[in-house]
Amino acid sequence: MLVHPQFDPIAVSLGPLHVRWYGLMYLIAFLLFVWLGKYRARKNLLTGWIPNDVDDLLFYGALGVVLGGRLGYVVFYKLSYYLAHPIEIAYIWEGGMSFHGGFIGVLVALWLFGRKTKRGFWQIADFVAPLVPTGLAAGRMGNFINGELWGRVTAPDAPWAMIFPQARAEDVAQAAGNPALTQLLNLYGGLPRHPSQLYQFALEGLALFLILWLYTRKPRPLMAPSALFLMGYGTFRFIAEYAREPDSFLGLLTFNLSMGQLLSLPMIVIGLALWIRAHKRASS
Repeated sequence: MLVHPQFDPIAVSLGPLHVRWYGLMYLIAFLLFVWLGKYRARKNLLTGWIPNDVDDLLFYGALGVVLGGRLGYVVFYKLSYYLAHPIEIAYIWEGGMSFHGGFIGVLVALWLFGRKTKRGFWQIADFVAPLVPTGLAAGRMGNFINGELWGRVTAPDAPWAMIFPQARAEDVAQAAGNPALTQLLNLYGGLPRHPSQLYQFALEGLALFLILWLYTRKPRPLMAPSALFLMGYGTFRFIAEYAREPDSFLGLLTFNLSMGQLLSLPMIVIGLALWIRAHKRASS
């Protein structure tokens, strides 16, 4: 039985200053965005882009990620709580970020960047699409290091089964009244779970990056790279959610789907519609 390594969430301590792994993952995500973005600009994969544009785009995108991600978590996941405790909306260091909220925030940021640079929205979105998955991979690795967003209970003899000590309270709650789970809890000190953060790292991060990076190596119809990102992320996230434990304060919702799955379905549908439109426009 695997056990989560229990990394120290603080990577570096410099006196009173503590640098956390999760913060470093954000830094890595932004650095990868700049490096890959400038590479794409230098290769002239999209006309009109120069490396310096990427620095400005990162500024807008970072604001969109942080503000949108936090507000998305507040609205989509714990609205009633934050309405009662509005000051805690600003407590980003305590965790609580939503990809789908961050995605909306980035869309707004791209629109603002387009207004400033006189570029079309889809030109910018197509440029950004292959750069996003590496940031998603870094974020999921940060989740794993923190031992958060663990997976659902799985068979104890599964090669991927892992005990997450941070999930102890939830393990006890799930085992209550269930003799089989209680036996596992007593035997292993925790319930065997999917390391779903690593699944998402592999799917939404590495696999989606390779698909988009290879696809955009040559010119594609306008909107097609953005459409592929929406379909790819939505599909991979929908699949991975079957292994990820739903938020305890939400549980499973309509049709026994998680909030992450319900938010991913529109991405798949919109992505498919954009894909069809992009290729129809290209062939007309």
